[in-house]
Amino acid sequence: MRTPEDELADLEAKHLRRRLRRIDSPQQPVVSIEDRDYLNFSSNDYLGLATDTRLKSALIEGVERFGAGAGASRLVCGTLGPNAELEEELAAFKRTEAGLTFSSGYATAMGTLAALAGKEDVIILDKWCHASLIDGARLSGATLRIFPHNDLDKLESHLAWAQARVKPSTGRVLVVTESIFSMDGDRAPLVEIVTLKERYGAWLMLDEAHAFGVLGDSGRGLAEACGIEDGRVDLQMGTLSKAAGLSGGYLCASRAVIDLLINRARSFIYSTAPPPAIVFAAKAAVRLIASEAGRELRDRLWRNVGNFAEGLSMEADSAIVPVILGENEAALAAAETLKEAGFLIPAIRYPTVPRGKARLRVTISSAHREAQVDALLAAMRDAGIGCPAS
Repeated sequence: MRTPEDELADLEAKHLRRRLRRIDSPQQPVVSIEDRDYLNFSSNDYLGLATDTRLKSALIEGVERFGAGAGASRLVCGTLGPNAELEEELAAFKRTEAGLTFSSGYATAMGTLAALAGKEDVIILDKWCHASLIDGARLSGATLRIFPHNDLDKLESHLAWAQARVKPSTGRVLVVTESIFSMDGDRAPLVEIVTLKERYGAWLMLDEAHAFGVLGDSGRGLAEACGIEDGRVDLQMGTLSKAAGLSGGYLCASRAVIDLLINRARSFIYSTAPPPAIVFAAKAAVRLIASEAGRELRDRLWRNVGNFAEGLSMEADSAIVPVILGENEAALAAAETLKEAGFLIPAIRYPTVPRGKARLRVTISSAHREAQVDALLAAMRDAGIGCPAS
C-alpha cells in the first residue's frame, strides 16, 4: 500500500510540494515572516481593505451588536439581521432582484452549480475556469463541455450541440466563465459571450471574483465595465474575500433563482452561517466600494498597475500580472531570489496552472506605494526576471 510519505516524495521530486507560510502581521503591503519584513505582492486584497480602519470599526461594532457566532445554519436560526441586509445591499449593488451569501466563494460555486444543473442539463466551461467552478460542475452530474480559453468559435459549437441535445421544457444549458481569470489576469470577451448565450437560449454564470471592486466606475465588475447589467448576465457570482477585504461569497440573480438555491444549494443549507460580524462589516465594504472613496482606491490601484505593467513593457487587464517562466524549477528559483531580496511572490505551478506555464503571479494593490512598485521592478530587473534590459 502506498504511503503519504511516498506521495509527498513524488511531489518533492516534481517540484510540486507546497508548504504553508506563516505570516505574523496583518495582511498589508509589508508583512512579517520569521522576524523579517517583506514587500507583499501576492495578496488579493486589491483595495487594501483587509486592514482598513473603517472595516475594522464595522467588524468591532458587529461583534458588539451580534456576538461572535451565528449559532446555526441559515434555515435553522442562523439568519440574523446582517445576513438579510447584506443580501439586499448586494442585490442593489449588482442591480439584480435578489442575492444570497455563502461562507466562501468555493461554497458559492459548488452550491449554485449543483443546485441548478443535473443529468438532463449541459454546463459549458472555459478551460481556465477556477477549480471551484470545475468541481461544482462535476458535482452537478450535468454533461460537461470545455471550450479552449476565450475561444468564441468553440463556445458557439458547444452551444449549438447543446441546443440540439437539451429539451427546452426539461433541460438547461449553462455557460460558465470568470470575468477576470485568476492566474492570467485577462478578461473574458463578455459582450460576445452574452450575445452567443442569448442566441442559443442558454444561461450565463459569471464569476466576478477578481473584478468585484476593481472594474467598472462603481466597482461592480466586468459586467458594469461592458455596459451589460440589464439582466443579461443570469447568475453573477463573486467573493467578499478579495477587494472587499473580508470573507464569504455571493450569488446575485432573479428572486426565483435565489429562492431555489435556498432550497437546494447544499453548501448553503448544511453550513453554519458565517459570523455575523463579518457579514455586518461586508455591508460596510460594499458601500465603501460603491462610494467616492472606493473610486479613489480604484484610481490608485490602476495607477499602480499601469506603472508596474509599463515597467514590464506589457499591458495589464487587471490587478493580476503574471510573469510566466515555464518550468517549475525556474519559477521556484525566481520566487526564492525575490524573497531573498525582500519580496513575497510565491511561485504558481501545476495543477493551478498548466504544465510548462509555471509563473510568478504578481498582484498589485491600491495600498502599495509607488516606491514599493518601483522597488519590485528594480529587483526583477537586477535578477533578470521578466523585465526588459534597461
